[in-house]
Amino acid sequence: MRSRAESLELALLGLLNEEPLHGYALRKRLNIVFGPLRALSFSVLYPQLRRMSEAALIEQLEVPKGGRSKRSRLVYRITPKGRQRFGELTESANPEAWEDESFEVHVAFFGPTSTRNRLRILEGRQRRLKERAEILRADLERSALGLDRYLVEWRSHSLETAEREIAWLEKMIASERKAS
Repeated sequence: MRSRAESLELALLGLLNEEPLHGYALRKRLNIVFGPLRALSFSVLYPQLRRMSEAALIEQLEVPKGGRSKRSRLVYRITPKGRQRFGELTESANPEAWEDESFEVHVAFFGPTSTRNRLRILEGRQRRLKERAEILRADLERSALGLDRYLVEWRSHSLETAEREIAWLEKMIASERKAS
């Protein structure tokens, strides 16, 4: 669970490092970062924002909503302590950083990440996917033993997806090495 909470914290700090945003805009952008299969609900978002606010990583500002509405809107802004924490999170390259749960979030904020850490994350992800591809290949070789045809198709699709990502990772790693 720590990985999911840290991924969400990294994504929120990364987005707020770009500009202050209100809750609905944050949720929309987070859903882009996390992808459509891991939609983020407000019941997860707002408690996380509250914890980050209590930790002084972000602050809430009330701004007029605009138009005919007299109501105000809460806008979240990163604090200096939040910028420091964002820097720490972008420089953490532990095995969780290349797992499915966190990898996309790290890549989304590769800009402020050091080349050394980008390489560690990309290489870790590549190793993880190569392991996964080997398991899938072995499963597919055994598929003649009567596995359900839909399971075989799903494993074939998963293997193709892993192989495409491995090829992409090889290009990214080569590019990072050339740039450093």
